[in-house]
Amino acid sequence: MAYLFTHFTENKGDQEYVWFAVSRDGLHFTDLGSDESLLKSKLGTKGVRDPFILYDEKLKKYFIIATDLLTTSGNWYNFSHKGSRSIIVWESEDLINWSEERLCQVGIKNAGCVWAPEAVFCKEKDAWLVFFASCVREKGQLHHKQRIYGTFTKDFKEFTPAFKFIDAKTDVIDTNIVWDKGYYYRFSKDETHKKITIERSELLIDGNWESIHSNVFANFFGLEGPETYYLDDMQKWCLIADQYHTHKGYTPFVCDDLSTGNFVQLDENQFSMGKRKKRHGGVIKITDEQYDKLVETFGIDE
Repeated sequence: MAYLFTHFTENKGDQEYVWFAVSRDGLHFTDLGSDESLLKSKLGTKGVRDPFILYDEKLKKYFIIATDLLTTSGNWYNFSHKGSRSIIVWESEDLINWSEERLCQVGIKNAGCVWAPEAVFCKEKDAWLVFFASCVREKGQLHHKQRIYGTFTKDFKEFTPAFKFIDAKTDVIDTNIVWDKGYYYRFSKDETHKKITIERSELLIDGNWESIHSNVFANFFGLEGPETYYLDDMQKWCLIADQYHTHKGYTPFVCDDLSTGNFVQLDENQFSMGKRKKRHGGVIKITDEQYDKLVETFGIDE
């Protein structure tokens, strides 16, 4: 078993594309390709951030969904209040040959942005829930607020009308959801306090989401882009998050049981994120054969 990490790198026009890195153990990553990114967008803003990768068992296809955002000109107020309401989508059967990108509008009419789209398979709906952060000012409110909205799809071409999925007391962005032992676990960035929160529910939609306290995340300021996956070799869950406040990049936290929230940050000598800087992306398990084919096709960035 191995791992593929899709990500972008910097807030620069030549870096807001999709880059790949691979790992044998999920903790030590090697960058693929050279100085050129592997996937670029010619649609929308022509910038790509937050690429999330997934595999659809029924369609036998991999999909990458990403934020349609280029930050070389403008400011973050305009990006969040007047940005794109679409996501960028690629698909592939083998992780090597990717389709042309397509622009899919998913945001509600008055959304100021559609950021960090991710997806989880909803067992109750037998469809993918695609969820993302949108800055919206609702009727009767004085200020805009970041909330998480959702839409369902079975093919990543047609999407149901978006609906409000998470409306917390504070602004919330960057949500990641995994399934384990009868519960959906979601990890989000509290945009007001700049910390990672954990919740779980037996039902994905209209569920009773209960908070799970985590000492390490309650006291760790300046994290975003949480991504959670299982480490087969260690038999532990791993959550990686971007230390954007200190510009130190991703750092991993591990725990034995998600229900406890007892994550422990790994020491710097216990992991390597590769040579290339990594910003908000997604991690998926791949086979050893796929790992070898990716390295053979794209090469190692040395």
